[in-house]
Amino acid sequence: MNIISSYLEPVVGYLQRVSTYDHTVVAIELLLIGIIVYWAVSFLEGTRGERLFHGVIFILIVGSLVLNLLVAKFGFDRLEYLYKGFLIGLLIIAVSGFQPEIRRAMIRIGQGPMLSSSTKHVGFIIDEVVRAAVQMSQSRTGAIMVIERQVRLGEFIESGLKIDSNVTAELLRTIFYQGTPLHDMAVIIRGDRLLAARVQLPLAEAGTIGGRELGSRHRAAVGITSGSDAVCVVVSEETGKISFGKGGKLLRDLSESQLRDHLVEAVTGKKVTKKIKRSVSDEKKVLTSTS
Repeated sequence: MNIISSYLEPVVGYLQRVSTYDHTVVAIELLLIGIIVYWAVSFLEGTRGERLFHGVIFILIVGSLVLNLLVAKFGFDRLEYLYKGFLIGLLIIAVSGFQPEIRRAMIRIGQGPMLSSSTKHVGFIIDEVVRAAVQMSQSRTGAIMVIERQVRLGEFIESGLKIDSNVTAELLRTIFYQGTPLHDMAVIIRGDRLLAARVQLPLAEAGTIGGRELGSRHRAAVGITSGSDAVCVVVSEETGKISFGKGGKLLRDLSESQLRDHLVEAVTGKKVTKKIKRSVSDEKKVLTSTS
């Protein structure tokens, strides 16, 4: 009994010290820590950094609690010194491991207006992408279309076949038609140009997104939108359902109008309103009549 009491003594002492703190301050601190952890987990969901983050949090929380108890009980000062050095090494490894996620966070912080001279034909391009997605959905033709925004995707474009053509629904359908040499993998669109086809994209880890297993196209959509600010339209070959990817997350089973709204908001950087819808529609009509 005395042995058990001796081991529990540091725990009891720790709890007694905590009880002397200002409860309001402790509650505010815990709330802030909870908000930060929740934001980090939500931001990393579906990315390769999600599991790494869980491991880092486990080491920090459990390691610190156990170490404090051991130091208080046995006075392991050298162990405490080594653990602090280990945490510095862990921080360096985490910075390297979280490189894509840190890059995406910096992009969000410094993100400016999306609409630029290269996207002046936004209405026409969005209409072509949506029309192609709907038609391929009806025929259950698998497709993945990546729309570049502020961050250039040159490294991925180099992995595919360069096309550099006007974006049209007919061209997109032809590229993804089953049996053609270019139907596999993705296309990348920059402004009003379809830059490349048969592009290899990074895949998100299977089973990390909402507990569901995803196909390679959907995992590629999560992967490319996790490491950049690009958005992605995916058509499932199995179900014909349309998905929209942004910020490492997928919106599944979208209607034509829902897909168009998400694309307008992503490309213009503005919430979709009736005025924006009307502006995009008018621009599409003008471009169609002059082409």
